[in-house]
Amino acid sequence: MSSLMSIGMRGMFAATASLDVTGHNIANASVKGYSRQQAELETAVGQFTGSGFFGKGVNVVNVTRAHDAFLSMQATAAAALQAKDDTRSSQLQELEKLFPAGEQGLGYAMGDFMNAAVDLANSPADSSARQVLLARAADVAARFRTASDRLDILQQGVTADLKTTADTLNGYAAQVAKINQQIAANNGVDQKPNDLLDQRDQLIKQMSAIIQVSTLSASDGTISVFVGSGQSLVLGNQASQLQVTQDPDDTSRSALSMSLPGGQTMALRADQLGGGSMAGLMAFQNEDLVDARNQVGQMAMAFASKVNDVQALGLDLRDPPSAGSPLFTIGAPVAKANQNNAKDASGNYLASVSLSITDASQLQASDYDLRPDGSGVAGQYTLTRLSDGLARTIHDGDTVDGFKLSVGSPDLQPGDSFRLQPVAAAAGGMTRALDDVAGIAAASPVTATLGTANTGTASVDLLKVTSSAIDPTQTANISFTSGTGDYTWTLTDSTNTVVSSGTGTWTAGQPISLNGFALSLNGVPASGDTIQVAKTTFPASNNGNALAMAALRDEAFVGRYQRSDGSLADGATVTDAYAATMADVGVRTQSAKSAAAISKASQSDAESSLASTSGVNLDEEASKLIQFQQAYQASAKVLQVAQSIFDTMLQLGR
Repeated sequence: MSSLMSIGMRGMFAATASLDVTGHNIANASVKGYSRQQAELETAVGQFTGSGFFGKGVNVVNVTRAHDAFLSMQATAAAALQAKDDTRSSQLQELEKLFPAGEQGLGYAMGDFMNAAVDLANSPADSSARQVLLARAADVAARFRTASDRLDILQQGVTADLKTTADTLNGYAAQVAKINQQIAANNGVDQKPNDLLDQRDQLIKQMSAIIQVSTLSASDGTISVFVGSGQSLVLGNQASQLQVTQDPDDTSRSALSMSLPGGQTMALRADQLGGGSMAGLMAFQNEDLVDARNQVGQMAMAFASKVNDVQALGLDLRDPPSAGSPLFTIGAPVAKANQNNAKDASGNYLASVSLSITDASQLQASDYDLRPDGSGVAGQYTLTRLSDGLARTIHDGDTVDGFKLSVGSPDLQPGDSFRLQPVAAAAGGMTRALDDVAGIAAASPVTATLGTANTGTASVDLLKVTSSAIDPTQTANISFTSGTGDYTWTLTDSTNTVVSSGTGTWTAGQPISLNGFALSLNGVPASGDTIQVAKTTFPASNNGNALAMAALRDEAFVGRYQRSDGSLADGATVTDAYAATMADVGVRTQSAKSAAAISKASQSDAESSLASTSGVNLDEEASKLIQFQQAYQASAKVLQVAQSIFDTMLQLGR
């Protein structure tokens, strides 16, 4: 009878254990990261008798969880990629708002300025037309400053998000280290702490959504967590701290580093982060935000410099008339020393670098990296254009991409580097510098006059000053000697003395260039026709420089570059440059949205696969609940029968 009672009790215990596990599954069905558990049963070893082996019931061996390491790894990696793509997509959507189409865009503002220049050319002495031009100039400068300010706000947002997520990640790492310690304390027994294992797996998954991690299991049941190129975030029961610091190349940006338990600090390279929201933020900061800032700065620098150059070539309405003063001020180019550069005893950098703009139309939308070329030759450096990776060997005083490099004394030390930013600060420092309407130089310093006896059809299309070296006191006399465009010319001073002379051939569509001006003609001159270019007598009625300013609308002066043969290739007009920037940001945004949608679908598939293996099916658990309830009742019945038999035997014994 004791054997039968033992079998009944063992059966009741096994059914109770199964009911407990099933109830635990049902209670945790909606808990993220929970893996379905199951009570593992085995048949108790039978007892040998002369009549054979008699079974002794069932034993509860263990409680296991439905866990698939491969599917868990896939789900974790998919979560990391989805978080990266989604974060970058949301940031790019904010960036896209900085480049609206229509009247709110930078291109429209610059176009309005050019239209105001056309109105000024129609009425060069009209104070209202001059006031409108100044208002449009102020609007252009304000639009560029606003764009720069909003880029700064996006950068501040990236830094704040990085710090918030770093704090969250450090909290997760500390929890994983604590759970590791608890798991290691139970490592000597066969039974695994399933709920702790689930909690740790879920924490690792949440960590990977912030920054992609890799794991390594130890023999004591603990898991070490690594990030980047193998830096340890969790090592057993010790957790490191992820920190957000200033980028040593550019302190306006953020960088990541690892603070290890021993007090050491290790930098994390942004291109080795893999996935996670931090990787998305760093990619947006170091690629999209930098490119957008440089594209805006390139437009601002090229536009403001070109307008100022044209303004300087004309005559204003002041008394006496003089060359026009700058219409815009612009942010200066910057050379930032790496924080790890060599310093003197006072903490000041030994080497210094400065930039100066030589031709704003050749400036490229890029930062540059400058460092010694390693040859040991003083004054020789490697300059890398970061937008496309083009590396060149240059020397102190060289001019490249529209700016001149100047290195102070002493020279760059081994290991030094500088981040050169010719255009990054341009938009943020752009303001209207001229407030006096009389200061607008609408008049050309020289005027072209056709000979009264001319017989050809030639007329003046545009007289454009091309060089500040022009001497308006000198008079150019051009006399055509044939119907094919041959001409002679002389330059005379104020005393009518010939200073220089020469010959040339005019070709339709090509200007005649002399003394710092370019004269374009309509029609065809005849032999004997003359044209005189002399100092402007009445600046108030002259619109030559206003026409030159209005002509900037169709001039491709943004992003010119030098060909291999030394010639200068055209860039883009200001409106085309803005349209290209809008298109670039728009393409990046749409690509990021597509990537986010694809990675979200991949994550959903990975989660579904994992859930099908380790998730809780409430219908299945409900059926098990009935099954184990019936098993319990049957085992109780066995116990009841054994007790009844035992009672009967006692009564017979009396």
